[in-house]
Amino acid sequence: MTPTAQGPAPHGPAALIEVVDLERTFDVRRRVEGRRRRVRESVVAVRDLSFEVAAGEMVGYIGPNGAGKSTTIKMLTGILVPTGGHVRVGGLDPSRDRVELARRIGVVFGQRSTLWWDLPLRDSFDLLQKMYRIPPQRYRANLDRFVELLDLGDRLDTPVRQLSLGQRMRGDIAAALLHDPEVLYLDEPTIGLDVVSKSRLREFLRALNGERGTTLLLTTHDLQDIEALCDRVIVIDRGTAVYDGSLGGLHARGGSTRTLVVDLVDEAAPIDVPGATVRRIEGPRQWLSFPSDASAAPIVAAVASAYDVADLSIQEPAIEDVIRDLYSRGA
Repeated sequence: MTPTAQGPAPHGPAALIEVVDLERTFDVRRRVEGRRRRVRESVVAVRDLSFEVAAGEMVGYIGPNGAGKSTTIKMLTGILVPTGGHVRVGGLDPSRDRVELARRIGVVFGQRSTLWWDLPLRDSFDLLQKMYRIPPQRYRANLDRFVELLDLGDRLDTPVRQLSLGQRMRGDIAAALLHDPEVLYLDEPTIGLDVVSKSRLREFLRALNGERGTTLLLTTHDLQDIEALCDRVIVIDRGTAVYDGSLGGLHARGGSTRTLVVDLVDEAAPIDVPGATVRRIEGPRQWLSFPSDASAAPIVAAVASAYDVADLSIQEPAIEDVIRDLYSRGA
C-alpha cells in the first residue's frame, strides 16, 4: 500500500518549479529463455509525479536507489524529455527551451564533473565565463566571492585531475554558480566527502541561499545534508512522491529512530536515561535508540553526566529504512 503524500499546500502561480503528472518510461531489451531475439519492454522510471517549489526554497529530494531521483533532475534540466505530464522551470519548458534555461539554472552531479580534467581550475572558470557570456565585472565579483567561501584560493592554478574529491566538488559548485542561476540542482554533492568537506559545503550553501535567495533542490542519501539545509523534503519511491513535508514529520510518520552509540570506560548495566532505550550491549559499548524527530542533546547530556563515557556517536537512519518504516506505518 502506498502511503498518501502529505505536505505543504501548492505554491500556486509563484512556484518557480512546477511538476504536474510527470512520467518517464524507457524501452529496454531483455533476453528471454527460449527466444533468439531480445524482447522489448517498457520500464517506468517516473510516474504520476507532481510537486511545486517556490523561489528561495531549499528542498531535499530523497529516495532509495532507482527511485527516479536522477531521472527527475534530468527532466527538470532538459536532458531528458518527459513521456507524459509537463514540467516548467521559471515558466520555461526545459526540453524545448534548453539554451534559455541553461542561463537560469546550475547543476552539479556528484558522480561527474563539469570541469576540464587537464586544465587548471582557473582556466575552467574562465571558459565558463565565455560560454555563459558573463559580464567581466560580474564574473570577477562572483569568482572572488565563491573562491573565498569555498576555500579554493590556493587551488586555482592546480589541474582539476590533481584536486582531491572535496576540492573538485567545491570547484564544481563554484562553476555551477558563476552565472548567478536562480535554481541549483545538486545530485549527491557530498558523496565520498570527508566530514570537514561536507561541513564546508553545507555552510556555503546556507550562505548562498541566505544572501542570494538561490533555490536549491538536493538529492542525497545523507540525511545530515537534509537536516542541515532543508526545511522541506520530498520522498520519491518507484517513480512517484510518497511524502512531501518536513523531515521531522517524515520521521514521525514512519516511526524511524536514531541511534546513540555510547562507549563507556568500563562495562555497566544498561544505561537508563529519559527519552532513550537500550537496544544492544557489547562489553562497554551500548546502543540506545530514540525517536528521529527528537533532539539528541538532552540524551547526550544525561548520559555524560551520569556515566563515565569514553566516546559516543550518533547513527542516522538510512533513507531505505525511513521509507520502509513509512510503508509499514501506511500499511
